Amino acid sequence: MKNTGEVTFTYSAAFMKNGKKSVSVRFERNDGKDFADGSLPDCIIEKQEGFSEEEVEQLEVYLMENADDILNKAKEMSKITNILK
Repeated sequence: MKNTGEVTFTYSAAFMKNGKKSVSVRFERNDGKDFADGSLPDCIIEKQEGFSEEEVEQLEVYLMENADDILNKAKEMSKITNILK
């Protein structure tokens, strides 16, 4: 049976990893029972549970198509976080 529950997407503030600005991302559904963790700029899902292979591919396509926007928002969040320190 295919799960059609609502998927929630969250992301971290931007941080440096291997000399590149990076962002951690997470997709969740079913109150977090199903999850997929990935990163930008690589646009790959690194760890997941409860999502089908096809769904993971769709999540990676979503990351590729929206990478610039997500990275820009994460950079802005980083600026705000640094002001609050």
